[in-house]
Amino acid sequence: MRLPKGVVLSLLAVLAGGFVFTFGGSAVLQYTNTTAFCASCHSMDTVAAEYRQSAHVSNASCADCHVPQSLGPMLKAKLFAAKDVYHEVVGTIDTVDKFEAWRWKLANVVWDKMTAADSWECRACHTFTAMDYENQARRVARRHRRAEQEGETCIACHKGVAHTEPLPPTATVSLP
Repeated sequence: MRLPKGVVLSLLAVLAGGFVFTFGGSAVLQYTNTTAFCASCHSMDTVAAEYRQSAHVSNASCADCHVPQSLGPMLKAKLFAAKDVYHEVVGTIDTVDKFEAWRWKLANVVWDKMTAADSWECRACHTFTAMDYENQARRVARRHRRAEQEGETCIACHKGVAHTEPLPPTATVSLP
């Protein structure tokens, strides 16, 4: 049985589209996970400079802390980040001053997301079971043990680790 020429062409088009989407899409996802891509927006100048001064610069990229590895959660994170790209393009946060005016609110959105996900971003590298409490300062070890016992999430105490913790604003602002 021969398929009509239109059906064959449609199937070939779907297969070719799937191939391009799979391999081209993968390349795009990989590129958008690079620190160079993340730091390319004007509003990221400040946070990129902070990251370059952090302990994480030698062993973690932006994507290691902000983008899950699994495809579904990764795509969700990309959509989440698209709003920042949108606000960069339309001029809401396209300068350092504008970005800093929004920084507290933007940081809280990220911290809330990290809290809801039990700080997977941190736990990918730092786990309570891998901590050597004997080599930590006594106060730090005590806090880590208590956090482990109480099921605390990393971000509850470690805001401002890779980026400077912003100060709360004196006036309330909301994104358009």
